Amino acid sequence: MTVRFGDFLLDSDARQLSRAGRDIRLSPKAFDLLCALLVRRPDVLSKNDLLATIWPDTFVVEANLNVVIGEIRKALGDDRQAPRFIRTVHGVGYAFCAQAVDVADGETAAVGRPGSRCWLSWKDRSFALSTGDNIIGRDPRSTVWLDDESVSRRHALISVDDAVARVQDLESTNGTFLNRVPLKSATALQDGDIVRVGSLKLTFRTMSDNAARTRRLRRGSS
Repeated sequence: MTVRFGDFLLDSDARQLSRAGRDIRLSPKAFDLLCALLVRRPDVLSKNDLLATIWPDTFVVEANLNVVIGEIRKALGDDRQAPRFIRTVHGVGYAFCAQAVDVADGETAAVGRPGSRCWLSWKDRSFALSTGDNIIGRDPRSTVWLDDESVSRRHALISVDDAVARVQDLESTNGTFLNRVPLKSATALQDGDIVRVGSLKLTFRTMSDNAARTRRLRRGSS
């Protein structure tokens, strides 16, 4: 099972959880519990069912389950009082409450891996761009998933090859702008360019072999 939710990707076969191409560590029990909630989403799993699934043939107290749920929430940056991913159903159990999409085997390459040479930044999030086509849109299957009403389901496309990255609009409702100029055709991107899709502004960044060297600090004598 490979599932995308928010800017996370979970691969149950590889036992890997990642965010924007960066691995996130979970204990084996926490990973199994997250998988169980995703498989049964959006249904509520009772505490007894979860205990039997995660600790088969073993007696454990309910507090163990609470600890593991807390670990998952911390890894996902979730808030118990205003949950985005894990919903508590008091007196019953837990449910996965976010929109999630099953990813086909051939689509996982588009998610991006550590070491990508270019990416998009938006607020505190980053989206690695892989070689080939990278869709920007409100469709959860997009490489750059932006859950905002001003963004079309398939809003824009960034094509990356060894030499250059190009951005183009996909006949979106609100248009795509590059440094405040509306896009009429595919246009090459430069490091630091601002790509606006709907009302959201994304910064294109690229790793250059000619990047400036780190400046050595001069320390005064003590």
